[in-house]
Amino acid sequence: MKNLVKTSLVVLAAAGMSLAVGCSSTGGGSGTTSTTAAPSTSAPAAVTTTSAAPATTSTSAAPAASKLIAVITPAPSNAFFKAESDAAVAEAKKLGYDTQADSHDDDPNKQSQLIDAAIAKKAAAIILDNAGADTSIAAVKKATDAGIPVFLIDREINQAGIAKAQIVSNNAQGATLGGNAFATAMGGKGKYIELTGLATDTNAGVRSKGFHDVIDQYPDMKMVAQQAANWDQQKAFSIIQTLLQSNPDVTGIISGNDTMALGAVAAVKAAGLEGKITIVGFDGAPDAADAVKAGSMTATVMQPATQLAIMAVDQADKFLKTGSTGQPEKQSVDCVLIDKTNVARYTLFGLS
Repeated sequence: MKNLVKTSLVVLAAAGMSLAVGCSSTGGGSGTTSTTAAPSTSAPAAVTTTSAAPATTSTSAAPAASKLIAVITPAPSNAFFKAESDAAVAEAKKLGYDTQADSHDDDPNKQSQLIDAAIAKKAAAIILDNAGADTSIAAVKKATDAGIPVFLIDREINQAGIAKAQIVSNNAQGATLGGNAFATAMGGKGKYIELTGLATDTNAGVRSKGFHDVIDQYPDMKMVAQQAANWDQQKAFSIIQTLLQSNPDVTGIISGNDTMALGAVAAVKAAGLEGKITIVGFDGAPDAADAVKAGSMTATVMQPATQLAIMAVDQADKFLKTGSTGQPEKQSVDCVLIDKTNVARYTLFGLS
């Protein structure tokens, strides 16, 4: 990652959570560094920042009279995106801002329209979980050129120096946790399927690479199929249903997010193979935690959805008041593995 210097901070969990933990995207030349895997305890999550750029400062902060913070994320039908949106709105309101929450549904054109709307409303700042690492660059630049600072959460863009902050989960570290849990549960052998996310999302590639950095060390583990279900549960269900028919001896499924993992759970159950196939997901969504409790999923890698959002709003508030976030642009937070050993302590994207 180009000789980046890592600085670990401790971030106290906010919004009623005893612990918020998470992971970060490193794909697409982002320059975000990874941290040592966080233990599955109630200790605060480690945050990694890079010294590739100085603390973000600017003289083009939005006028102080503006009190609107626009929150734009993918569809709230996904529990992760709903949690980050809700947390951002709650934190902004606590700090005295008006809020507008919208979804771009992973459509770059709709995202651009929502950015235009925020500009027209003279928003003070935008909190954005973007619709693509490359396709979102122009939208972020458009807002910045209009004097509205943008704070990215969860997903990075493939250009530095435009957004005031890019605060993401440490996807590489989290994928290592998931890969290790998957290989251990499978006993280091057997045939497996991998479900991947949207190709335009750098998180998809980083997580897949992280899985394989671990799994490929086991010569007796054989991947029989790798297919993109694009973060979609129904698509994952259909893919796994078909693949199980042609590969009845599969004993494992590893998924780039929990939504796809839950689609796999349903397909495995429909095939009468429940309890015979190891399934590991990524996100730490409530439904996935329930599946871990029930034994239909082995584990999920928990991201700090609410913590990322709260950090972004707090930094937006500081930037609007002082012209600086006080932090480097690129920041990441470690993930925690949720499995049978700690799932009883699971809260909404955290542990009690």
